[in-house]
Amino acid sequence: MRKQSFQDRLLDLFVYGILLLCGIATLLPLANVLSKALSDESAVISGKVGIIPVGFQLHTMAYVVSSVQFLHAISVSLFITAAGTILSIMLTMLTAYPLSKRHLPGISLIMVLFIFTMLFNGGIIPNYLLMKQLHLINSLWSVMLPALISVFNMLVIKSYYESLPEALEESAKMDGARNMTVLVRIVIPLSIPVIATISLFYAVYFWNDYFHPMLYINDPGLKPLQLYLRDIVMDADSSSLVNKSADDMMNVSPEGVRSATVIASMIPMLLFYPFLQKHFVKGVLIGSVKG
Repeated sequence: MRKQSFQDRLLDLFVYGILLLCGIATLLPLANVLSKALSDESAVISGKVGIIPVGFQLHTMAYVVSSVQFLHAISVSLFITAAGTILSIMLTMLTAYPLSKRHLPGISLIMVLFIFTMLFNGGIIPNYLLMKQLHLINSLWSVMLPALISVFNMLVIKSYYESLPEALEESAKMDGARNMTVLVRIVIPLSIPVIATISLFYAVYFWNDYFHPMLYINDPGLKPLQLYLRDIVMDADSSSLVNKSADDMMNVSPEGVRSATVIASMIPMLLFYPFLQKHFVKGVLIGSVKG
């Protein structure tokens, strides 16, 4: 192994320093929000809270997560995320498999049409009119259907399918396996890393999406967590958005409620990510280890 020169060490030190500064700049706002959620009401109102909690307390977090509206909103978001991710990954896999077969007639034209939809779309007004014509306004399907297939994610899975040895499929077909059998029993088990990665992408998208619910959802009972969070952040008096007694309200501040709601909305994704982390790393690096 070649010994590093002084210039190489200096360059490494400079790169690590830049990465450290970027990491700190990214974490500081989150640390400030977390500190406000865990700080005493008087410290939050007086603006004394920085990145370290002042007067540590958990009352504000307990106040937020015990709210009926918060629990209902998070249940709606969990349903949208679970159903949307399952449907999306199934449709994406089924779409990517035939497109990975370059010998099929007309495959180039079909790929051009898919890529065109990735670059251009009809816009907000035509999409809204379409949902209205389909009677999907105030329906959770209006949030899931427009994003069931991401062309970019489909292309990633398609590229992975193309990297698999064709001999595996050919031997299975020689034994009498049909295309669907080959996909389910051979291709998909070998594609777990990329499927887990794309599933995480879909799950994060559905969980964080508030734009489509804002357009199509007017019923308060169908508002997902991100739309509920948006209402709290934009509302001048966050206490008007939760049903609590006056005694409870005396121990929390609107700014603390906003911060606690932001932190609480992140917890499900933080709990979900570790289960896919191993596959996520493999899926990200797969293109660099297979030519």
